[in-house]
Amino acid sequence: MIAPPDRENGAPSPFGAPPRHEGHPPHLRPVGIVSYGFYVPRYRIRTETIAQVWGHDGPQTAANLNVRQKSVPGPDEDVATISVEATRQAIDRVGFDPRRVGAIYVGSESHPYAVKPTGTILAAAIGAGPELTAADFEFACKAGTAAMQTAMGLVRSSMVDTALVVAADTSQGAPRNALEYSASAGGAAFLIGSEDIIASLNHTVSFTTDTPDFWRREGQKYPSHGERFTGRPAFFRHVKACAERMMAAMESTPDDYQHAVFHQPNGKFPVNIAKQLGFTMDQIQTGLLAPKIGNTYSAAAPLGLAAVLDIAAPGDRVFVTGYGSGAGSDAFDITVTDAIVDYRKKKSRTVEEHLAKTVDLDYSTYAKYRGKIILGD
Repeated sequence: MIAPPDRENGAPSPFGAPPRHEGHPPHLRPVGIVSYGFYVPRYRIRTETIAQVWGHDGPQTAANLNVRQKSVPGPDEDVATISVEATRQAIDRVGFDPRRVGAIYVGSESHPYAVKPTGTILAAAIGAGPELTAADFEFACKAGTAAMQTAMGLVRSSMVDTALVVAADTSQGAPRNALEYSASAGGAAFLIGSEDIIASLNHTVSFTTDTPDFWRREGQKYPSHGERFTGRPAFFRHVKACAERMMAAMESTPDDYQHAVFHQPNGKFPVNIAKQLGFTMDQIQTGLLAPKIGNTYSAAAPLGLAAVLDIAAPGDRVFVTGYGSGAGSDAFDITVTDAIVDYRKKKSRTVEEHLAKTVDLDYSTYAKYRGKIILGD
């Protein structure tokens, strides 16, 4: 057997040489974010409410996660409805004709159907034409960033003019399990194109291994996880390696970025990895949403990016690194363009404004909404 190349120890990136952030190779089109939208259910349950139900180690678990409350999808909300809401905001803000979309990719680990794409539901809901490619992406919490990489390639190579990428989840956590304190719901949508770009997608790299830190078999209602194993050999190893590869490829350091967003399985992991890499709290604060809404899984890093784009100035560079169990990490080097100024004149709610409207739930209502209570005949 021939051993695979050890890319972790310096082998070249499979994505090839990166385009410099100030320009693009002449044979490739520029690619970036044209518009974005988001949706997070307004229902919330406080982690202290969950802890009061289970007692014992519940309060300590909640404190360790640094998640004050989490979003909860209503009984009529799922990945499809969240995707539609986020996408409509993105297309309406710029008056984009959905019939111009050439590709639709929805990244999630909680698609409503095991066999029936969410992407086609979304296409029909927004009025996209049939002359497009659509697919659902799954890779735990990095399904959305993987979909964005695919969209980047299609647009940059001129295979499509505009692609729509959605990252959305209504994540699951078994009663009393640590995941119940953080597993939440939300979504973000991005129009990816080569014209009227508000944020240039300069380059992307990935780091992937077979590390089974979190899994859910077909037919299982709730996932299983490796508890402490999900930290150091999984999340931290992959995010750190991927982020370092990106900075090496772009010949950059943390000081070159005004903002940074990392995957947020809880409120502590992204803070810890940021410090390890040399980023400051000021750089990650805007995109750090987990303490307010929990872990939105595939939408975690994309929602953080949306929050950053709400306030970033022209010329700001944004460092984004997602993570998905199983395991892999995707990183992006992004530059906000001058077009963001006119884009903001097309008034729309910000992530901060959207998250301010909440309805608190007690545990029994939350359990009913999430199907944790099974009613008899």
